[in-house]
Amino acid sequence: MTSQEPRQQPALGVLLVVGSCFSLPFGASVATTIFPALGSWGVTALRVLIAAIVVLLIARPRLSRWNRRQWTAAVLFGISLAAMNGCFYAAIDRIPIGPAVAIEFLGPLVLAAVLTRRLADAIWVGVALVGMALLGVDGLTGTAALDPMGVLFALVAAAFWVMYIRMSTRVGALTTGTEGLAVALAVAAVLLLPFGVPAAITAVGDPRVLGLAALTALLASVIPYILELAALRRLPQRVFGILLSLEPVFATLAGLLVLGQHASPLRLVAIALVVVASIGVTAGARRQGAGRDEEPPSPLTGSIPVVPD
Repeated sequence: MTSQEPRQQPALGVLLVVGSCFSLPFGASVATTIFPALGSWGVTALRVLIAAIVVLLIARPRLSRWNRRQWTAAVLFGISLAAMNGCFYAAIDRIPIGPAVAIEFLGPLVLAAVLTRRLADAIWVGVALVGMALLGVDGLTGTAALDPMGVLFALVAAAFWVMYIRMSTRVGALTTGTEGLAVALAVAAVLLLPFGVPAAITAVGDPRVLGLAALTALLASVIPYILELAALRRLPQRVFGILLSLEPVFATLAGLLVLGQHASPLRLVAIALVVVASIGVTAGARRQGAGRDEEPPSPLTGSIPVVPD
């Protein structure tokens, strides 16, 4: 089999991305069920620790060959991973998962507009902001108001997602395979240790909580990493980014099926506007990159799989 053969399987690539988009929010939904026992940051710490162990075993990075630039990039990548995931879980501890994911998507949307400086992208960001305004109206007037702290944590997660994308691109350029991701996850796990140690002690004493924590790591980290790595070998990054833009839809579905989080019509319209804006930005970037021999990294996808939550 040649290295080009996986690219001839776009249908499989689409299924892999859909599988990742399906797995991620369901993993986050499972995580919320153990927030009362471990806290949102404790669950984050355990999830990242388990993911780090798995990816390190798969990647087996040769760290003796690393230079200062590689270490600096990986450490900054790890900081963004820890903060982004921790703030996102703190957000879904306070607000439904669908709106949280939609708010978090503002990060890559704004980044895309800033990097390309295209009027069309600015318009798409405006569409997303209209969606955010509708979320605000729904949060103030709907039957289930959005907690302001939850919204704030989602916005902070969006900001760290921007850092994540920039550093993932940097790490992808400086390292090979998943070495950089493995080291970044290890750094994130170390940074989250103050939350992870008490959570681990509690989880070890409760097999149910420990099992749900492991399931969270599997659904929200390990499976998406594997599926998206395989998908990126079969799909152009722009197509990958468009499919990834559907994540708020899957998040809303997961919130409904797992947690019983019903969304009002206004909230569904707001989430739909964010999805449309994400697809518009990614599709526009794809057209802009058409005709190039080598497709550059997408602002929504970076150089390695985006598994933000």
